[in-house]
Amino acid sequence: MLWTLFIVLLLAWLLGFIGFHVVAWYIHILLVVALVVLVIQLISGRRAL
Repeated sequence: MLWTLFIVLLLAWLLGFIGFHVVAWYIHILLVVALVVLVIQLISGRRAL
């Protein structure tokens, strides 16, 4: 589920970066949050069910 969220946010960021310059910074914030969660999950070593 975390990987799915990461991919969805990455795609949303790319779309926002290309097409929606006004709201792109919201998507950048969401991408940063997703990356932080991903790093925490990788460091903790827990596997999602």
